[in-house]
Amino acid sequence: MNRNYQMELDKLIADESNHGKRLFLHSCCAPCSSYVLEYLRKYFRITVFYYNPNITQESEYRKRVEEQKRLISMYNMEREEKVLESAQNMWYPIDYVDGDYDVKSFLDITRGMEECPEGGERCFKCYDMRLRETARKAIEGGYDYFTTTLTISPMKNAAKLNEIGESLAEEYGIAWMPSDFKKKNGYKRSIELSAEYGLYRQDYCGCAFSKAERERQKEMV
Repeated sequence: MNRNYQMELDKLIADESNHGKRLFLHSCCAPCSSYVLEYLRKYFRITVFYYNPNITQESEYRKRVEEQKRLISMYNMEREEKVLESAQNMWYPIDYVDGDYDVKSFLDITRGMEECPEGGERCFKCYDMRLRETARKAIEGGYDYFTTTLTISPMKNAAKLNEIGESLAEEYGIAWMPSDFKKKNGYKRSIELSAEYGLYRQDYCGCAFSKAERERQKEMV
């Protein structure tokens, strides 16, 4: 039986006892986080965790980091303006934490899987690596929940991401926030927000394998 992760998240949000709890949110990039932050910032105190050692080219990594920080800064500035206008907090401020950039860790866990197709076992290893570090950091920081923006992408396996997240939640003893952020037009909204804020929107996930696959696809057009 297929689970409706979006419905599960809706139920969690509807429980007002969860409002104001601390969420450690792994982000893959600013465009994907744009909708997720817009959606959840009214309910949770969010810290964005940028941990993506799968991004093979360092210049690309740094560019995405700066874009993530820029988006958070803009969201927080808008919040301050609204507070001044109405003397009310429209949403919680958003914090940011850098992860370690260690490409070798990604290459080590995917060694021997170079020929795996996109969306297969190599990607699942990558999901686990990033979510495992997110869970570990969330425990260290005393957060109530952890989750990832990755489920917003139509190219990512939301069921697998939730399966890994739930397994890590049990292993580490911290609550996983279920999600399928592409639902309720989440992916469409992320494209709109990317245009609105002028975000750099890449066309591949970040690793050398996804980049090569994307280049092959372009050549076939």
